[in-house]
This record gives sequence, C-alpha cells and structure tokens, in this order.
Amino acid sequence: MSFAEQLARLQVFLDADDLHEEALDYIAAHGYLTALCICSEQVPEREWIDALFSEPPQYKDDTEREAIEATLIQLKAHIARQLASDEDMELPCELDLGEEPDESDLRGWCIGFMEGVFMREAVWFEDSEEEVSELLLPIMVGSGLFDEQPEFADIADNPELVDEMVAQIPELLTALYLICHAPEEKPALLKPRRH
Repeated sequence: MSFAEQLARLQVFLDADDLHEEALDYIAAHGYLTALCICSEQVPEREWIDALFSEPPQYKDDTEREAIEATLIQLKAHIARQLASDEDMELPCELDLGEEPDESDLRGWCIGFMEGVFMREAVWFEDSEEEVSELLLPIMVGSGLFDEQPEFADIADNPELVDEMVAQIPELLTALYLICHAPEEKPALLKPRRH
C-alpha cells in the first residue's frame, strides 16, 4: 500500500463519527503532528497517540490498530521532513477561514496545532518566549481558542487582518522550526532590524 493510500485510509478512520468526540480529525491531527515536530522536546509516541484519540478507538483488531498508528508515525516523519526542507510547509487545507470560521478546515488545523503546543507548553516558551509568541499569534488567532481575550477579540473583528495573518502560517512554521531546532540560524524575518 502506497503512503498516499495509507493516508487516505487514515483520513477515513480519523474522520469517522464513532471516534471519541474530543479525538482529532485528520486535518486537526495534521496540525497537532506539525506542532509535535516543531517542539524541541520529543513527546513519546504512546503519549501523543493516546492524547490524539482522547480515549482508545474501537479498532476492528490489532492489525488495524498497528496500521493506523504506524501511518500516524509515518505522517509525523513526513511533516518533519517538510519542515526541515527549505520549502514552505503545505497545509492539507485552504489558508482561509471563510465566512464561517468555526466550520473551516483551517480552524480545525490551528486547533490541532495548539493541542500539540499544550502538550509541552513550557518547552515552547523556554528559550525565545517573545519570538515564539509572535510567530504563534496567527495560529492562535486561526484557532479561535483565545477569542474571549480582549486583544484576540479585536483581531477577530478585523477580517482583513485575520486573512493576512493566517496566510503567513506556512512560512511561520519554518521560522518556528528553525528557532526550536537551529536557533543559530534564525530566519531573516526575525533578525533585529537595523535603524
């Protein structure tokens, strides 16, 4: 079975209605795995797989469980290779929250990403708190999880600003990856500006 076929099977499995309501669907799982790849501390496989499903899914048998878990691990490795390359990351959804942000795939992806950040929140902000916070801002805005906070509510009320911010997500992922994995190679957009 090709990787594309394995991914298609994984997508059907994660998008099924019979998973726990807090389990991540395929798009959210992609965001979640992206955050885990960026985090400078490796989260053990068992821990992140269990957290992704919230509670163990009803697999048909051990073979299905092994296949689904193996594909998740492969997808994570695939995302890590994309992040480490010089190309901007390709998201599995449009970079657009659309008319109904809560219904959009991008919102789901951003929520999944933030779930990945929350797993090791302290580690993310350990070394470059200000830069990491700045780079995470568009993903936080996209997730809608922080809309209760006044500064986020102000941004959410400005659709053009939101569109501008979420459009930057692929390049921000590369910048975050470099900060967490190669701090000495800070990307140009973070170098101090000369006056």
